[in-house]
Amino acid sequence: MKQTLQLRLSQHLALTPQLQQSIRLLQLSSLELNQEIEQALQENPLLEREEPDEPAVFTGADDALRQPRGEEAPPAAQDERGELGTGPEWSQDDADWPTLGGARSPRDANDESDVDAGELQAAVSSLRDHLVAQLALSQLSGRERLRVAFLIEALDDDGYLVSTLEDLVDVLPDEFAGEPDELLEDLTIALMHLQSLDPPGIGARNPRECLLLQLVNLPPSSQGPVNALATTIVRDHLEQLAGRDYARIKKALGCTDDALRDAQTLIRSLNPRPGAQFGTLDTRYIVPDAIVRKVRGNWQVHLNQEAIPRLRINRLYANLLRQQRSLGGSNLAGQLQEAKWLIKNVEQRCDTILRVSQAIVDRQRAFFDHGAVAMRPLTLREIADTVSLHESTISRVTTQKYLASPRGIHELKYFFGSHVATDTGGAASSTAIRALIKQLVGAENGQKPLPDARIAEILGAQGIVVARRTIAKYRESLSIPPVNLRKTI
Repeated sequence: MKQTLQLRLSQHLALTPQLQQSIRLLQLSSLELNQEIEQALQENPLLEREEPDEPAVFTGADDALRQPRGEEAPPAAQDERGELGTGPEWSQDDADWPTLGGARSPRDANDESDVDAGELQAAVSSLRDHLVAQLALSQLSGRERLRVAFLIEALDDDGYLVSTLEDLVDVLPDEFAGEPDELLEDLTIALMHLQSLDPPGIGARNPRECLLLQLVNLPPSSQGPVNALATTIVRDHLEQLAGRDYARIKKALGCTDDALRDAQTLIRSLNPRPGAQFGTLDTRYIVPDAIVRKVRGNWQVHLNQEAIPRLRINRLYANLLRQQRSLGGSNLAGQLQEAKWLIKNVEQRCDTILRVSQAIVDRQRAFFDHGAVAMRPLTLREIADTVSLHESTISRVTTQKYLASPRGIHELKYFFGSHVATDTGGAASSTAIRALIKQLVGAENGQKPLPDARIAEILGAQGIVVARRTIAKYRESLSIPPVNLRKTI
């Protein structure tokens, strides 16, 4: 074959490192962004975080950095698909070095708003520590205390003894040597001592025994007909009570509606998981990225200044690099450019979140005025066309970004939803339909709760065409039990 040379022209999209970083930062949550910035601060000596009580010493080289927060940023450069562009390039000859975030007034020493929530939580002892402390104050002998302590170690986090006494006999330590029958009897006595400790219901082997232990430990003032009826229901009719089969319970016990209602109220006041109160809760707080307020009749979005990282170029290294022009190709110059890119991209991320949030608020104005029942259908395409960005960019912006408003804190994804047709040819948001279902269930007669088919009929009378299975799907997403479990006496 004869070899030939051919010249072909083709177009393809190439993402610069700065654009790749911009896209990556845009899809990060506030927590992930701070982690990314902390890593950059450790690796890049030319980048530093500006302290809240320290005045700003640098001004931005770019116009986007000079404008005050809350104003509309100039549109970012975009490629043919509408993705975020890189914006203007910065050079080493800039007169001023960029900074992100304006100066803030120093916090008051008595201001507790910046105190870590973990510092305000009281130290909570574990369930085992709580039980062992009571055991140390008991009048039991040393050998009996060892048996009770052995059972304490066998409890789960809810305070239940999940293993049978027979199984525990087989794993007893060597110091409890003896005949199996004697050991079983000793553990039975130890279990009785354990079940007498606080909290009531500890050491139970099933929910029924847990509730019965709590009923027995009620104060004498609570001992009466209601307690006796509740004890009988828990012992013999707990399954029927859970299934709301009140007719069968009344027929078996011959009690009235009022007596059964009082007994049910007493049973509901008990704690089926007595050990859970000693567990450590992993509390996670949401920091909103933007805040919406009503100003002169209009809903306006502002960035949450507490969630914006405040970065700047290190003055010492910047001045050193400026004086040594011969270091233009050194590693220090590359780190300076990376620091500029990061500050610019974080600023661009904030401006994009602000624009998208404002566009969402403008279209969901009825939600902020009247609540979830007024939510209108909204798609990513509508917002993308409004802010002149690609639909994938809108998806990144609205993921794990939160908006605080008088209606609560919601993820930006919350304001998007599918639509259901109406008789008039319009559309109703799925979020609004969920809110209507919640209202109907909240106002229903407890003795005759509304089935899903009846809810569909009520919505149909209001012009919203929705099937019964759709009602069931929305009801389950709201954690609303079915009709048979919502029935009351």
